[in-house]
Amino acid sequence: MRSLPFLTGTALLALGVAPALASAETLREALLEAYKTNPTLAAQRANVRAIDENVPIARASALPGVQLQSSYTEAVVLPVTAFTAPARTSQTQANLTYSLYAGGSVKNGIAAADIRVQGGQAALRGTEADLFSAVVGAYMDVIRDEAIVALNRQNVKVLEVNLRASQDRFQVGDLTRTDVAQSDARSAIARGQLQTAEARLISSRESFVRLVGSAPAELETPPPLPNLPSDPDAAVGIALDDNPNLLAAEKNGEASAYDVRVARASRLPRVDAFAGGSYTNYFGSLGNFSPTNVPPQYDRAAQLGLRLTLPLYQGGAPAARIRQAQERRAQALEQVTEAERLVISQARSAYAVWQSSLQVIASSEIAVNANKLSLEGVRAENSVGNRTILDILNAEQELLNSQVTLVTARRDAYVAGFALLAAMGKAEAQDLGLEGGPLYDPTVNAKHVRNNIWDFAPAPAVPITGTRTNMTRPQSAQVTRPLDPILDGGVDRRAPITAGETTPNR
Repeated sequence: MRSLPFLTGTALLALGVAPALASAETLREALLEAYKTNPTLAAQRANVRAIDENVPIARASALPGVQLQSSYTEAVVLPVTAFTAPARTSQTQANLTYSLYAGGSVKNGIAAADIRVQGGQAALRGTEADLFSAVVGAYMDVIRDEAIVALNRQNVKVLEVNLRASQDRFQVGDLTRTDVAQSDARSAIARGQLQTAEARLISSRESFVRLVGSAPAELETPPPLPNLPSDPDAAVGIALDDNPNLLAAEKNGEASAYDVRVARASRLPRVDAFAGGSYTNYFGSLGNFSPTNVPPQYDRAAQLGLRLTLPLYQGGAPAARIRQAQERRAQALEQVTEAERLVISQARSAYAVWQSSLQVIASSEIAVNANKLSLEGVRAENSVGNRTILDILNAEQELLNSQVTLVTARRDAYVAGFALLAAMGKAEAQDLGLEGGPLYDPTVNAKHVRNNIWDFAPAPAVPITGTRTNMTRPQSAQVTRPLDPILDGGVDRRAPITAGETTPNR
């Protein structure tokens, strides 16, 4: 396992290592819970452990094989002409075979299995990074959608106040029916947008439950991610060296070369040493030709030698296996190139989205503040007859749009930044400093099973760590999170107009 220093000290605080309030949940806590209980990650760990077993399976061909066979035969009908045929026979045979030379198939098979173990461990890293990226995305989706729901609820209240004010002013003849209809339409649209936002929030929370295993509490806003690259070339350089999916593809390509050698060994000679022995007991039932010539009622034999097997013709199967292995190798090498292209694309795209989102955040913050001032100005001008109700409604919609854009950009920037770390191979449990007990080390099982040559070695049951979510309550659209100060604040500060008033109170 790798140890990287960039998420220690203050950087660990950036992921919420400091104790959180009881009513809140940090990103670190969500990642740690997913690390311990997510079934996708647990299944991949089991897959890696299964890959580990290919090494002792391949090594078994290099070790002696011992067999013991025993049989008992009872002759129901004896041949008429076989005067010495035994009526009953018990035979026990023991055979030992040891491969001296197998054309290199054993050695290359072990090498391929070893490399695939390394590839499986790299693939596990990739699964871990993908899971953490998904958790970060779900975490930020919940934060974004909570803010959007809160904004839409605030917008609905504002438009309802506008509608009531418009209706009151219509009653006193200060506005027309058209003004009331415009306010009514915008209020209805806002309620529909709120319903859509609430449904999206419920969906985001259910995705959080699926990935983490528990419902989100009051999620804390995560601080900026540390040690992001300064340019896309730096990100690509790191990714090409340490992206786990690329490393897994490279290991598979390396192992495929040994597969070709294994296939070629099938048409080479084999040399085996063998030893065998047998013991036969006739239980006194072996017949004899005369009373004075009684044969022994048991027999024994032993053999020791070498066996040469030289394939002369196998119906074209060896050539087919070699061609097949070569094509598999070509496939594996092409997949390395494909993985490299994907890694480069992911690193550059994530960097671009991250930078773009940072710029959108800066411009959206300006837009939110400007739209607040614009709305206040439009309302002031409406009070003296220079602006219409439609101008107010448009200004309110522009403010809402800029607020939603800001919330979405903050989510996109954080998710893209984490995706960039994942593409660089820097978004795994040890990189993130997840402390909650020992981290899973796939090399422990690989070392444990590698030299296990006992046929009756215990195979303990594997614990199931993935937690079910069937008892989790359905998620709701309830929002208690306060808005960001730049987004919060009433956009309609007027008191409702009562009958008899001709202008709104300020």
